[in-house]
This record gives sequence, structure tokens and C-alpha cells, in this order.
Amino acid sequence: MTSRRPPTAQQFVLEELRRAITTGRLRPGEPIRQEVLAGELDVSRVPLREALKTLQGEGLVGHRAHRGYFVEQLSLDDLREVYLIRDLLEAEAVRRAVGRLTDAGLAAAETAQAEVERAAEAADVLAMAEANRRFHMAIFECAGLPRLVRLIRTLWDSTDAYRSVYYAEEHNRQRVIEEHRATLDLLRRRDAEGAVALLAGHRAAAVQAIESMLG
Repeated sequence: MTSRRPPTAQQFVLEELRRAITTGRLRPGEPIRQEVLAGELDVSRVPLREALKTLQGEGLVGHRAHRGYFVEQLSLDDLREVYLIRDLLEAEAVRRAVGRLTDAGLAAAETAQAEVERAAEAADVLAMAEANRRFHMAIFECAGLPRLVRLIRTLWDSTDAYRSVYYAEEHNRQRVIEEHRATLDLLRRRDAEGAVALLAGHRAAAVQAIESMLG
């Protein structure tokens, strides 16, 4: 667990739970034992319960009576639906973003990509997942459609538990790097449709890898 605490206990617990889920320490379908986690994090059950409610609202964890909380597990149909919706929303976001792309927006994506590559080289799954999100969001935010970006973030949240599956494989990490570099080249040329098509393939590769695990 990290030694750097955010301003409040709830934020600290929320950050640590996200880290555990994204890195695969807590895997899809696994029960979340509150008393154990409270002891590990040295917090009371109150901020832990509040953090779990936040994650439940995001679709990362579920709750059942008499069983408690658990890391949400997507069915193949759920997974495909999430990525179908992402295809629709992200394609529009990219088209709008290319038309409004500034040097600052492009620089933000390039900075995030440098972080992706450093994390991939170190095989740091969590750092790569976080940098990967910054890369894509830097592009989407250029669209000037904050509600659309919030919807996309929610969809990303619902599949965070599966990031470690994809990034655990070296060939997947390398593929991400190559596709991000190609995306940046298309953005520099203001080729919206090329970027849309490339990123659609980027998502499809991730779905295929996660489907293999779920299957």
C-alpha cells in the first residue's frame, strides 16, 4: 500500500481500492473483506464503506445481501455492450477533437504517451493504465464536450478491473505503444477518420484479450 495519503481518509481508501482493482490484486468476482482491508489501511469501517458505495455507483464493485461487497465481474455481453457504447461515443469525441485540436492539447497527449512508454518498459501495470487513460482523455477533452467526456470516463471506470489482464502481457503493452504513436501521427496530420479507425482497432484488440480471459 502507498504511504502518501490524500487529504481525507475516504479519498485515501478510494485510491487504494482503485489501485488494488486496476492492478489485479483484487480480481473480478472476488469478495472485498472489509475488516481485513480496514486493518491493512489502518482506517475505520466508515470511510471504507463510503468508498465502496462510490465504487458501486461507478460499477466497479457490487453488493449482495448477506454476502457483502465484491469486485464486479462483467459477462461477455456486458463487456461487449460497454465497448459498443465506447465505440459510438469515442468516435464522435475524436472527430470533434481533431477539428478543435490545439498545440497544447496535442502536447498533453504526447506527454501522456511518454509516460505510457516508461511504464510499459518497467512493466508497471498501474502506472501504464493511469497514463493510458490520460493519453485518451487528453484527446477527448479537446472535443469541447464535457458531458460526453464524463460519460466516456464512466464507461472506462466500469472496465478498470480488467486493465491488468491486458497490460500483463508484454506483446499487448507493445501494441498499445505502437498504436498510440500511430494515433499521434494521425492527429498531427489532422486525419480524423484515420484516427477514428485506428482507435476502433485499438479497442477491439483489448476486447479480444479480455474476452479470452472471461471465456
